[in-house]
Amino acid sequence: MSAPTVHSLWTNLAAAAPPPGSPGSAFEAPTIEYAQLSPILIVVGAAVLGVLAEAFVPRKARYYAQLFIAVVAIAAAFAAIVGLAASGFGTTKAHIAAEGAIAVDGPALFLQGTILLASLVAVFTFAERRLDPEAHGNRIDSFAADAAAVPGSDAEKAAVKAGFTTTEVFPLAMFAVAGLLAFPAANDLLTLFIALEVFSLPLYLLCAVARRKRLMSQEAAVKYFLLGAFSSAFLLFGIALLYGYAGSVSYAKIADIVDGTVQQIDPALADTMGNDALLLIGMAMILMGLLFKVGAVPFHMWTPDVYQGAPTPVTGFMAAATKVAAFGALLRLLYVVLPGLTWDWRPVMWGVAIVTMLGGAVVAITQTDIKRLLAYSSIAHGGFILAGVIAATPDGISSVLFYLLAYSFVTIGAFAVVTLVRDAGGEATHLSKWAGLGRRSPLVAAVFAVFLLAFAGIPLTSGFSGKFAVFKAAAEGGAGVLVVVGVLSSAVAAFFYIRVIVLMFFSEPKADGPTVAVPSPLTMTAIGVGVAVTLVLGVAPQYFLDLAGQAGVFVR
Repeated sequence: MSAPTVHSLWTNLAAAAPPPGSPGSAFEAPTIEYAQLSPILIVVGAAVLGVLAEAFVPRKARYYAQLFIAVVAIAAAFAAIVGLAASGFGTTKAHIAAEGAIAVDGPALFLQGTILLASLVAVFTFAERRLDPEAHGNRIDSFAADAAAVPGSDAEKAAVKAGFTTTEVFPLAMFAVAGLLAFPAANDLLTLFIALEVFSLPLYLLCAVARRKRLMSQEAAVKYFLLGAFSSAFLLFGIALLYGYAGSVSYAKIADIVDGTVQQIDPALADTMGNDALLLIGMAMILMGLLFKVGAVPFHMWTPDVYQGAPTPVTGFMAAATKVAAFGALLRLLYVVLPGLTWDWRPVMWGVAIVTMLGGAVVAITQTDIKRLLAYSSIAHGGFILAGVIAATPDGISSVLFYLLAYSFVTIGAFAVVTLVRDAGGEATHLSKWAGLGRRSPLVAAVFAVFLLAFAGIPLTSGFSGKFAVFKAAAEGGAGVLVVVGVLSSAVAAFFYIRVIVLMFFSEPKADGPTVAVPSPLTMTAIGVGVAVTLVLGVAPQYFLDLAGQAGVFVR
């Protein structure tokens, strides 16, 4: 394009604009509903406060200051969620806030409440400092003394001797929680992407700061970062294609154009709006980005390595909270943006759900490390939850919400128990080390058995109630084949869960076997809450199923 043409283009645009001072030129400030965004804002404020605490609070007082800030902020944010729900924002007053960026509705509030409760329990495991023997007179936690020091270097040894601790994990966790809260509530594609990056980047860092086996921890973080960046690129490319198709990143506007309810089309977009290839490829790429976060096959390859290498408290937090947020975003995308394409996305999701259920269950049988076993177990559970997503009915939404609530507490509880079984090298995660644990520490083995039975879906546990809900919704939604595959996968999965229980209770303990550390009240609380939720949701799930049912309506 020649220079004079460009010049005339600019002058024409300037001529078309209303003159300064006229009514059309006034800048209108955006309307932000701060009260309805308060759960996210409280957590972001706490994260910023945590960063300031790192800079200004004396090193000896930082651990207590950070723990206090994190716990108070999560409790305050949860209180704000309860207040919003009690005011009717989950039902009658559900609407789109922040100029169309955030949805305040039943699913968003339910998932945000679940994320906050899971995060509170996870923060207790982050703060545990009694599992390892004291080093140089100082209590130590699961995180590196000096995250920037080369593993095994003199700088690291000096940091350990000085009693340093990486208290930065608390503000990092709070930034991750803020992103996780925004992710399932995002109501446009750009907000979705920003929330994804806000919670992903702190998680990449948290995976790299294990006190023991630091090289494995750093390797896990690099794998997670590289594959996560790859999936983010797919998601962003998909967003660009959907924007090209619809001329908007707003969920409601894209949905209207997909449904064909928009009659007046901008002439500049007329060609692209008629191009279904943009829509289908864009949709597929966004789904790939979300399925990566969910850990669905074939986007699951990062899961076992990252779960094994990351500090175990971080693994529990990531396994629970990330799954809740990612499934929330997936539900909103499929049910709000793409209901007009149900016949297109359902067959693909059928295939993903089947290979995820079978892949996770079958490969878990071969695992010899307890953390890798739980990683493949989480992949299989992702497949079970997808069965509820595929139902494409209101019962499908409520069953997924309930399953995510049940699953998150079982997961954090199980990983909290893993932190207690230790030998000279730290956590004893090899399955052979768990032989005879039931005789050496009956209570810890019994608690872990409860979590394993819940994972297996045995009656009177939350796992059974959750699986029954999603399979019932899938069957009523016409996905009976998925239910059959899910039941078969559950039977396969039950084998390796029962195998661990048999190993703990019916094997002779080895003389040089691991010891079970006595935790502080923080980890006891985390495990106790996990057991209580597992049993309550298993024995009397109806109230929570009804709550999920009331929260199962998306606003558009």
